[in-house]
Amino acid sequence: MTKFYEGRVVTKSVPKKDALSLAMGKPMYTDDIDYKDLVHVKMLRSPHAHAIIEKIDTSKAEKLPGVVGILTYKNSSQVLHTSAGQGFPEPSPYDTRLFNKKVKFVGERVAAVAAETIKIAEAALDLIKVEYTVLEPVFDHDKALGNKVVIHDEDDSKYIIPVFFDPKKNHASHVDAETGDLEKGFAEADHIVEKTVRNHYGQHCPLEPHISIAYIDNYDRLVVRTATQVPFHCRRILAQILEIPLSQIRVIKPRIGGGFGTKQEIITEPIVASFAWKLKRPVKFEFTRKEEFISARTRHPMTTWFKAGVKKDGTITAMDMRVTSNTGAYGSHALTVLSNTGSKTLPLYHCQNIRFIGDTVYTNLPVAGAYRGYGGTQASLAMEIVMDDLAGEIGMDPAKFRLMNHIKAGETSPIFKALGEGTEGVEQTVDSVGLTECINQGADAINWWNREEIKKQNSTDTVKRGFGLVCVMQGSSIPDIDMAAGYCKMNEDGTFNLLVGATDIGTGSDTILAQIFAEGLGIEESDVIVLSSDTDTTPFDTGAYASSTTYLTGQACINLTMKVKEQLFTYTATVLNVPKDELKIEDKAVVHKKSGKQMTFAEIGTKSYYSENQTQIGAVASELSKKSPPPFIAHYAEVDVDIETGRVSVLKYVAAVDCGTPINPKLVVGQVEGALVNGLCYALSERYIFNDKGKMMNPSFGNYKIMTTIDLPEIETIIVPTYEPSGPWGAKSVAEVNISGPMPVLSNAIFDAIGIRMTEPPYTPDRVLKAIQDHNK
Repeated sequence: MTKFYEGRVVTKSVPKKDALSLAMGKPMYTDDIDYKDLVHVKMLRSPHAHAIIEKIDTSKAEKLPGVVGILTYKNSSQVLHTSAGQGFPEPSPYDTRLFNKKVKFVGERVAAVAAETIKIAEAALDLIKVEYTVLEPVFDHDKALGNKVVIHDEDDSKYIIPVFFDPKKNHASHVDAETGDLEKGFAEADHIVEKTVRNHYGQHCPLEPHISIAYIDNYDRLVVRTATQVPFHCRRILAQILEIPLSQIRVIKPRIGGGFGTKQEIITEPIVASFAWKLKRPVKFEFTRKEEFISARTRHPMTTWFKAGVKKDGTITAMDMRVTSNTGAYGSHALTVLSNTGSKTLPLYHCQNIRFIGDTVYTNLPVAGAYRGYGGTQASLAMEIVMDDLAGEIGMDPAKFRLMNHIKAGETSPIFKALGEGTEGVEQTVDSVGLTECINQGADAINWWNREEIKKQNSTDTVKRGFGLVCVMQGSSIPDIDMAAGYCKMNEDGTFNLLVGATDIGTGSDTILAQIFAEGLGIEESDVIVLSSDTDTTPFDTGAYASSTTYLTGQACINLTMKVKEQLFTYTATVLNVPKDELKIEDKAVVHKKSGKQMTFAEIGTKSYYSENQTQIGAVASELSKKSPPPFIAHYAEVDVDIETGRVSVLKYVAAVDCGTPINPKLVVGQVEGALVNGLCYALSERYIFNDKGKMMNPSFGNYKIMTTIDLPEIETIIVPTYEPSGPWGAKSVAEVNISGPMPVLSNAIFDAIGIRMTEPPYTPDRVLKAIQDHNK
């Protein structure tokens, strides 16, 4: 039986701290506060995928009544930077400026107008005259490397860390790793499977688009209220771009209407900050939905070639993966997403002979960036298709094949060490693995072992039933790089203020961290008042990315409780005149074990403030992760495929999840189902449609299809508790991993239904029907 932790506050589904306020529509988001004399920003964007601005004339726009400022490459900061909100030094290339003379994709910034009203700003855009020299673009990432079209021909683009970079060949990053003897491994194989898969552009589709408001406070400091996942990185990058002291900037993150990685970018903030610093007035810039599609960030499209060998007994002898990733016009997260395609997939199965080669290239298409799953999503598509086909080659059930081969607790993978420093992969032992239970419980839930009979009973001449299974892993934080901190103080009534830099982006992390903290002090979650994400008032935190908040900031909160406990015991021992080592915490009181004498937390809080040995009970603590323990999932899907129309109907979806200790089971289910629905949309319907000039033709929810509740299949989530020794109360991450299941599991289910392998999502009816027709030729 898998060991797990059953807590008093932890493992309980307490309500989210902000649930009622959000349900009642209270003003909590960036745009919910009115500012006097607010200036509005609108952006003129490039109509060309690749062009040089030869002339830009803003004179007529400047004379329009109500226009208060215009920014172009001529009068704005030209500091080279990356928009990626990552730790310093950033592992993304410094290859962009606020405005560029050379535009590199349709939708790139050309000129920003600040005006008294949105209508005036929009009218001013029409008065700006721009003359371009249009250049030849490159759109196909498989043809970009070494292409005659050079996208970044400037001489000063660079990484500030020592990694490969060759922009003159459109080469944004390169990773390679090898372990064992690949040639020998394939020679030992009885069967070899080789597949090439291609995933597509996808947008995060947060209901709240990018939005930022900047103003100057009473102390002449720049304050930026913004929908961001990374307030501290935002502050640092703003100081860099504006060339002002970091101490002159305050970043506040209010509630966020969805992030999913796209708000790990510093995009709207530099614009409002530049105007506010110059105009000394509040400035707001909010993306339209069209701008969110074309000018925010996307998932990296990739071509992934995967080859693997297997013996007749099911032993995997070799795995070889090669990835070409499309970063679009700028290299945001180019290296780290690429690295994750290997580090978050290849360790999943036992294999001693592994090679991973990856390249990221520039194209003249929208800029890719961080997106939930972060490389693991793309690579899992290839690997899990190949794993299913390997099982088919040897006649082994796909579930039994994975049960035999997946990594077990106490084991490691040679690829961890092979990837080494500079990526998220480090040599480590995996100490908590509930994947066997996930596979078995998921199989029972979907009736996997009886699927052939179910298929016979439910398939018709035109509609075929199929079942699919995949396994996926991810990680929890970035070891030896990410740090999180917290601060707490005790109040007179025995409650605590908990201040954390961690960013709640709708995930419920404020609630989760309160539960972790409360568990450590024997109090209720409601006794913890959480304030998060303000660079002036909360401690540092890297932000909401890399599946780090519960695991990393949660451990910082446990470190806080250990310090506070020591203070509570010291204070009580002095007041009661008893030995400190004879004290315990029980029912919100410090109790002397022998005599039964006690001081309640409220008594300690009051006395320590006002009457006896006055002191502030509180602490600061931080945590630097040393490991990145993977969460594991087994996803199952039951589908119908209509061979006359190509329509794929998902009937039931089962997600069995090992996230260590589920701190708040209902919030875990919310994260699981939110991620898998995100993945289902991406697998079935989401698609960027470009014309031959690189312009997106469907930048709206009317034409870019995401699911609504009426589109959803029956979903069953199974939480498989384990205990991660390095995590807070045994917890590890859960928010990202489940997005990586739908693409491969639906490919496997479609193949099971009709015997045709789909390797290029989305699996829209037209694509599936074409595959059927091509197969039948």
